[in-house]
Amino acid sequence: MGFYFSEVIMIKKHTYISLFSSSGVGCYGFKMENFECIATNELIERRLNIQKINKKCKFDSGYILGDIKDHNIKAKLFDEINKWKANGQEVDVVIATPPCQGMSVANHKKKENEIERNSLVNESVDIIKKVKPSFFILENVPAFWKTGCIYNDSIEPIGTMVLNELSQFYKIEHKILNFKNYGSNSSRTRTLVIGVKKELGIDPKVLYPDYREEKPLFDVIGKMNPLNWGEYDANDYFHSFRIYSEHMRDWIKDLKEGESAFDNEDDYKKPHQIIDGKLIINKSKNGDKYTRQIFSKVAPCIHTRNDQLASQNTIHPVDDRVFSIRELMMMMSIPNSFKWIDKELCELNTLSIEEKQKLSKKEEMNIRRSIGEAVPTEIFRQIAEKITKELANHA
Repeated sequence: MGFYFSEVIMIKKHTYISLFSSSGVGCYGFKMENFECIATNELIERRLNIQKINKKCKFDSGYILGDIKDHNIKAKLFDEINKWKANGQEVDVVIATPPCQGMSVANHKKKENEIERNSLVNESVDIIKKVKPSFFILENVPAFWKTGCIYNDSIEPIGTMVLNELSQFYKIEHKILNFKNYGSNSSRTRTLVIGVKKELGIDPKVLYPDYREEKPLFDVIGKMNPLNWGEYDANDYFHSFRIYSEHMRDWIKDLKEGESAFDNEDDYKKPHQIIDGKLIINKSKNGDKYTRQIFSKVAPCIHTRNDQLASQNTIHPVDDRVFSIRELMMMMSIPNSFKWIDKELCELNTLSIEEKQKLSKKEEMNIRRSIGEAVPTEIFRQIAEKITKELANHA
């Protein structure tokens, strides 16, 4: 194995591992910048399969399915790292985007399962300590740094735990950024933590993505073809949308940009149910549901249930539909080269409408949820580019 491994690698590239990687949308930015993925870990198999389609890892053994808390799963991760290390390749970057409930440490009524979930970040920090990469990146919800986790048998802010465990060897910077101003084409406010080994002499501040003026939604998707009911764009299978109950179309068809279906004067045009012959209007808990988006404003934050009219900020500014997969990709700066299905786009486009519908029924929800939980690709691509530049400058 050692001989074959060294023969395959030949030319050394910068390397990374990715934890809680979902479908690999974010760290695809590292692939775009010619980084080699030593190993990637994900709990859900259908997400990991998308990473395989995109040939994220050089070796099949690099795709590690399972719970990173499991000793056997963690052992597979370190086996992979050690294979590369035996051939002269260290881990340059550890990327981790662990699930986090965004719960305040000040909230004393904590649910045990939420604290347990938040403590997955401890696993990431433990791996960083053992791997000793040159750089690490953590990305999560805005409240991440102050969110509670289990640390030293008590509940402490994640930021306190990270600094206590890693600041001896790393310069660490954390910032709350709205990615709409840093390369993404939609609003997405997140905490971004970057750590750099002190011995490298690189300030983590210089690795953050560059500020950019946000783009209005029209500049991102305004030139896309309009879609009729259930239509697939003839030149783009992914420019399509998940149809909904046709009676709901009346609720949104007369809406102007920025208007909600709950603004309709006619109760039958408001989101409702008929129960025992009576019209019961749905409760309007959030003003961003059943609401047409606005072309002149920045694209909304993309959520996992972006297939539903009843979800947040999903309705196209003009068409009677939710955003298409391709439009969502553009909002999240996911390049066209990223593949969701193991077929070329030209092949997908030639399928019959029945074949397209069957394939969408199988794949669409996994794709849409993957987009909704992703880090915009351009964010990590810029960081990867800057890491390469700084390593060259400090060589």
